[in-house]
Amino acid sequence: MRILPGKPYPLGATWDGMGVNFAIFSEHATKVELCFFDSVEAKAETIKFELPEYNNHVFHGYLKDVHPGQLYGYRVYGPYEPEDGHRFNPHKLLTDPYAKLIARRLTWNDALHGYVIPNSTIAEVIKEADKTFDTRDSAPYAPLCAVVDGAFNWGDDVRPDVPWHKTIIYEAHVKGMTKLNELIPEGLRGSYLGLASEPVIHHLKKLGVTALELMPVHQRVSERRLVESDLTNYWGYNTLSFFAPDSRFASRTSHLSAVQEFKIMVRSLHAAGIEVILDVVYNHTAEGSHLGPTLSFRGIDNLSYYRTDPKNRRYYVDYTGCGNTLNMVHPNVIQIIMDSLRYWVEEMRVDGFRFDLASALARELYDVNKLSAFFDVIQQDPVISRVKLIAEPWDLGEGGYQVGNFPILWTEWNGKYRDTVRRFWRGDTGVLGELATRLTGSSDIYEHSGRSPHASINFVTCHDGFTLKDLVSYNSKHNEANI
Repeated sequence: MRILPGKPYPLGATWDGMGVNFAIFSEHATKVELCFFDSVEAKAETIKFELPEYNNHVFHGYLKDVHPGQLYGYRVYGPYEPEDGHRFNPHKLLTDPYAKLIARRLTWNDALHGYVIPNSTIAEVIKEADKTFDTRDSAPYAPLCAVVDGAFNWGDDVRPDVPWHKTIIYEAHVKGMTKLNELIPEGLRGSYLGLASEPVIHHLKKLGVTALELMPVHQRVSERRLVESDLTNYWGYNTLSFFAPDSRFASRTSHLSAVQEFKIMVRSLHAAGIEVILDVVYNHTAEGSHLGPTLSFRGIDNLSYYRTDPKNRRYYVDYTGCGNTLNMVHPNVIQIIMDSLRYWVEEMRVDGFRFDLASALARELYDVNKLSAFFDVIQQDPVISRVKLIAEPWDLGEGGYQVGNFPILWTEWNGKYRDTVRRFWRGDTGVLGELATRLTGSSDIYEHSGRSPHASINFVTCHDGFTLKDLVSYNSKHNEANI
């Protein structure tokens, strides 16, 4: 099999009916190898190809007679110089950032780290460990990508296009909403198809819901400390791939069914007049801090993809509390987010997005800037600017609480509405006037920017909050002890 030059765009693995074009961005890499695997059980690649062309920081190549379902990953060469922000290690098999499907999930192993994990428990030894270079092959444990055929019969699918002032949002978890529902066929419980089932749709319609906001369905990774404690990152706020639907919510045994089943779910909900909104995590990734694993972005181009400390590129700037922050100053990072958003709108036909820790996306240098490049690009995009855009208007950095400061087109989870209602419920005094302001549209927050009252997403509790009952009973309930 001979690899041809191919094209630098589109990024990712693109099947054209005759073969597949592979393209991957890396500004600082010196060589990229494309690795093919025969099965999800394979411990090593069966064949690999060096991508022959490099244009505009994109390595690319084309292979005839490669078809959807082909399993693949990358090995990327370049300097391993943590102090300068470079963490290339070709011994680590890497996930394509543009992969449309992750066919094999990660199995935790020390070999997934780009450095040698020390046996010592001495803090100073652990602190310096990432300066070492690990030569073990991570291929037996790493996720595997799959080439996807995006063809799907959408039939007469039409977006519900519910106006904001009539929108009632139901936040849900794919598994949590369906796994124990005995009205749903057993084989569909906990899956995308379970959400598309008649019992769920009937329930939502009975409540008057117009939009289903799904907690993260991008392919995610459960942190190692959780897995080793027999726990899981159930919510999914630990993204590995911005394009691939999480395969744990597919009902079929085939590792290739997640994309098709997601589309069936959207089509069914649309037919019932219900929009689909995705809770998306573009502020950080599953690779964590500088001591985390090398799974994708870190090994492809750490310095480009992540916000590193300008005083010491070895470390990340962490506005998310999750170890890293995506580098929104870099144009290729903005590109992957925009490409991802357009993919979910155009190919998967979702109707909007709720952006986790959206303030982190607005940080260009230090301060949160509501006119940052990210929002400028959203504003002019003919696809993304026309869907529902919801900000979680805070992050963990200084000045991160930005309720009321997002630009035109954006709505926000109104944290002040939530806090005021909860204070009133708890019996606090002196809140009646503010409660009236919140119930009538929070004009004090949104009017100055020219936005209407519908810019306020009024909520009282959500996945990471407490119920009203918890406000007076939580003293006896504590997280993991509450399982």
